[in-house]
Amino acid sequence: MKKFLLSLITFLIPIITFAQDTTASEQVDAIFQKYTGWFVELIFYEIPFSESFQIPWVLIVLIGGALYFTFYFKLINFTGFGTALKVVQGKYEDIEKHGADTLYGDVTPNEQENIIETIRDDSADGEVSHFQALTAALSATVGLGNIAGVAVALSIGGPGATFWMILAGLLGMASKFAECTLGVKFRDVGPDGTVYGGPMYYLKKGLSQKGMGGLGKVLAVVFAIFVIGGSFGGGNMFQANQAAAQFVQLFELQGTNAAIWFGIIMAIIVAVVIIGGIKRIAKVTEKIVPFMAGIYVLGALVILAANYMHIGDAFALIFEGAFSGLGIAGGLVGVMIQGVRRGAFSNEAGVGSAAIAHSAVRTKYPASEGIVALLEPFIDTVVICTMTALVIVITNFDNNIIQYGVEVKEGVELTATAFDSVIPHFSIVLTIAVILFAFSTMISWSYYGMQGWVYLFGRGKVTELIYKLLFCIFIWVGSVISLGSVINFSDAMIFAMVVPNIIGVVLLTPVVRKELNRYMKAIRTKHDALDEGLEDMQKHM
Repeated sequence: MKKFLLSLITFLIPIITFAQDTTASEQVDAIFQKYTGWFVELIFYEIPFSESFQIPWVLIVLIGGALYFTFYFKLINFTGFGTALKVVQGKYEDIEKHGADTLYGDVTPNEQENIIETIRDDSADGEVSHFQALTAALSATVGLGNIAGVAVALSIGGPGATFWMILAGLLGMASKFAECTLGVKFRDVGPDGTVYGGPMYYLKKGLSQKGMGGLGKVLAVVFAIFVIGGSFGGGNMFQANQAAAQFVQLFELQGTNAAIWFGIIMAIIVAVVIIGGIKRIAKVTEKIVPFMAGIYVLGALVILAANYMHIGDAFALIFEGAFSGLGIAGGLVGVMIQGVRRGAFSNEAGVGSAAIAHSAVRTKYPASEGIVALLEPFIDTVVICTMTALVIVITNFDNNIIQYGVEVKEGVELTATAFDSVIPHFSIVLTIAVILFAFSTMISWSYYGMQGWVYLFGRGKVTELIYKLLFCIFIWVGSVISLGSVINFSDAMIFAMVVPNIIGVVLLTPVVRKELNRYMKAIRTKHDALDEGLEDMQKHM
């Protein structure tokens, strides 16, 4: 650890002068724009259906995939919700650890040909619990998008965008289920119990089993490249930049110098966490995610309680705006695109990133974690994003803090203003939440990026150390430089992950369905055995 931190500081010192040079920062931005602008335009290219009807093609892939998975798995988004809650609570931990065949005489074999036994005694394969895997994945999605992104979506699409945002979240639950089931199914487990998983592995191994090994290898490499780029940018520099900006603005500190020290401190704290791998990341996220989400949701509930008389009007405005689009550029279609885009991009369903975190779970049944994963878009988008939208819509009735149809540039400031209008000085709490959101997002994305890194460059302590060192350096750089085109490129890489991931998941849906049926049979076996035991007990009473 000491050597790691010393190396980190050694790398940081020579580039302090560069970061303070505004001209140099602008030059970096210009270079990125020159050489990567084409890629950004390609990923976010909007298909023109008419003069006022244009949809980004990557959004069509995301939502199209979500619709397909929803109907293919017979509305698993809704039918699996109750089971998901029970799994997170540990109700089926016994069969996931030992197998239903061992405990209750289920004749279905626990076939896990792609997962070797780990050194952990009396445990299923994996490194973390269902709850830890869920919070680790949530920490990467619940963040600035829920605070700032929703505000921007409302400013462009009006209250009606909320309706489509919720719909995107509900559909995304099926995408998360499918990709996270595959993440566990085709993961690798090292001799020491370390898990290596994610789309890279199910694209390569899963498609190879279907006779498409060549395609699988290509898609896996492409995905790995994209996830590394996304981890350095959208999952790292953007988070650090926004957190530093909010911190500096709130306390009215001297911009550059304060941002420098903020970045250094943040990089060191992140280094301390990520050096321990997914186990330490999970231990941190299982505490920080419920805490920060709880504070934010509590603040929103206080505002909604204080304005309970306006909640009905807010929902009426949301529903009306969803199908009218009055006063919004693009009308109904414009509202729909903004809502769906915010919902899909916020929870990252279909991107494949969450499958990396969920693949580390301890279980003998891959579908058990897929079912847990479907809770993620619900919490992130249906609950937290919707609460943000309601707070803004309701406070806007009396305070006119936003003009619908006119895009705002600083979404965090708008959300802070909405909260402050009811809870004075809540912006201080919001700043803390922003920093915690950014921190949790960074540590989870460090794990995502590292999985792509070791997939391409091989496993080993040196390989992992190089990635972690680079990741921490980029945290500091993101805190102090102007991002501009750098972030546009990084975001484009994150959403480029959608293409290889959705192709693979669609082709592997029969595998997912087989795993779902196997897990549900195991649950029924347990329930039947318990019912029989209860009947026998009653007979002998």
